[in-house]
Amino acid sequence: MLEKNILKKAFSTMATAKTMAELYEDNFKIVSKYVHATSRGHEAIQIAMAMHLLPQDYAFPYYRDDAMLLGIGMRPYDLMLQLMAKKDDPFSGGRTYYCHPSLKDSDKPKIPHQSSATGMQAIPATGAAMGFWYKENIGIQNDKELKPIVVCSLGDASVTEGEIAEAFQMAALKQLPILYLVQDNGWDISANAAETRAQNAFEYAKGFHGIEAISIDGANFTESYLALEKVVKTIREERRPFLVHAKVPLLNHHTSGVRMEWYRDDLEEAKSRDPYPVLIQQLLDAGFSKDEIQEIEHSVKTLVQQDFEKAQQAEDPKPEDLFTHDFAPSPITEEVGDRNPSREEKVVMVDCALFAVEELMKEHPECLLYGQDVGGRLGGVFREAATLAQKFGDERVFNTPIQEAFIVGSTVGMSAVGLKPIVEVQFADYIWPGLNQLFTEVSRSCYLSNGKWPVSMILRVPIGAYGSGGPYHSSSVESVLTNIRGIKIAYPSNGADLKGLMKAAYYDPNPVVILEHKGLYWSKVKGTDAARVNEPSEDYLLPFGKANIVQEIWEQETAETITVITYGMGVHWALNASSNIKNQVEIIDLRTLYPLDEVAIFKSVKKAKKCLVVTEEPTNNSFARSLAGLIQENCFKHLDAPVMVIGSENMPAIPLNSTLEFTMIPNVDKVRVKMEELLNY
Repeated sequence: MLEKNILKKAFSTMATAKTMAELYEDNFKIVSKYVHATSRGHEAIQIAMAMHLLPQDYAFPYYRDDAMLLGIGMRPYDLMLQLMAKKDDPFSGGRTYYCHPSLKDSDKPKIPHQSSATGMQAIPATGAAMGFWYKENIGIQNDKELKPIVVCSLGDASVTEGEIAEAFQMAALKQLPILYLVQDNGWDISANAAETRAQNAFEYAKGFHGIEAISIDGANFTESYLALEKVVKTIREERRPFLVHAKVPLLNHHTSGVRMEWYRDDLEEAKSRDPYPVLIQQLLDAGFSKDEIQEIEHSVKTLVQQDFEKAQQAEDPKPEDLFTHDFAPSPITEEVGDRNPSREEKVVMVDCALFAVEELMKEHPECLLYGQDVGGRLGGVFREAATLAQKFGDERVFNTPIQEAFIVGSTVGMSAVGLKPIVEVQFADYIWPGLNQLFTEVSRSCYLSNGKWPVSMILRVPIGAYGSGGPYHSSSVESVLTNIRGIKIAYPSNGADLKGLMKAAYYDPNPVVILEHKGLYWSKVKGTDAARVNEPSEDYLLPFGKANIVQEIWEQETAETITVITYGMGVHWALNASSNIKNQVEIIDLRTLYPLDEVAIFKSVKKAKKCLVVTEEPTNNSFARSLAGLIQENCFKHLDAPVMVIGSENMPAIPLNSTLEFTMIPNVDKVRVKMEELLNY
């Protein structure tokens, strides 16, 4: 038997959640403007979980967890502000759906941004647990008497997602302090478990050696509370992962937009497992009178009604509120340090990045590096992490399994617990499994949490064609990445820029993708010697959004002139192609694709009167075509010719054969021909 104060608190919270769900149904025309779901049927396990959480813990709920949010101390009014997308919605400022929390209150568990994408929170949650694991292993963990845990709440249907397997794999492999709380109501939306699942989550977890799993009746508060009490205590002390499979009924609609009566054939059976009368009986068995129970219910209904009326009158966001918190402010706004100190010999581009990471790791214990094959045995397939594991240890520089989604998405949790992860996707061709996390979780966290949870991470991506890499090691992907709002993108052409941008990215509180051309890493490609540099000083920082004029011309009265706008390998093609006509060709190296230095671009184009955009990507529907359109739109009155673009041929992939590869991608001769065409236009 539980103590009476525990039962009373649980019942008050459950009555609140139930009353809110019923109020929403009674006022459907008012609240149905925006889609919402409720915890009805799931309340017992959610409240039991909430009652075991501490302010130092991290929770990753899902969209049916409103009872859990009430259980950690949120008021009905707080949730209703989000229900109606009001300006003072404490989670997102009216930007996202009901029960999509993001919370950073000092007296409550921390909740990073939660998306709607099914199961996607498992990887960020596991990343947070990996952050605790890392901090404990290198001795920078906080000194709380009770160590923090991470709770990841999931619906059973989400466990079929492949990214859940990646999260489970890492939790088991690293023995992370995380609890996966799986609420199994037997349904997806209209598809049920028999149709879509070969086994439930408890059975599935048995395949991950190192995750201990239990299955309980999640509709019974006392059973749930006692089971979670034991599990949470074990995780706090033993620092290992658990999965709790809680069987619950779904007593409300999937969402307000998908009504249960349209497809459900088990409603009567589900009602027979309602946790509400079960908890009432447990109160009666503990000595509560019916009058006491009714008084709690009456008090709750009064509060919920008052909060509902108050929330309706709350202020809506203003149009200008749309434009805040897309990024957190960066402290790096000016170029500082010595870009070109006197050195005995020049350094290749890959080593400039290596030295930048080494310097950062020496200075910042919260900096760590992980990805495929970056550990001590190899140090990266491009030797871009060589010696780092030996210098900083296997806890700070380590290999991951082959799971790009985890590599990218785990940075959300890592960042949330105060770390700065530098991660790597081995080739741009393999970034696709990570795009779900990059788009859904990483890029939107700052904006949809109303500025509370920017994701501070660096994603390194070796990119581009080099030395017959073939169709799966040669792709350019910048057009896809530049269509993801909320990330910054660098594409340097030389070692100095790479080092300066890497350092700036570290101090930027936002997610940064650095595209690093493989053909420039060692300057082995003919005509790329300019990528070698005198290594910049340790304090060198290069702000994002500042293009570089690598070849400058004066405005001329009679001679035809052009501006070449490019980046990465394109800079070297342009420099070599213009070697005999330098006084007619200005070359702008973008250095960062977002933010874009529009001021420098437009100024140069208006001076030269003609513009060529050079890219390695195929040109159809590309970033380069979009940039050409932007230039045309803003500089039209100054142009003496159409803005032209040169890039790779518009074929599905870069072939392995060297002749076909040469035919596919741009080169110095092709760029020179295009320059001459434009000059003679």
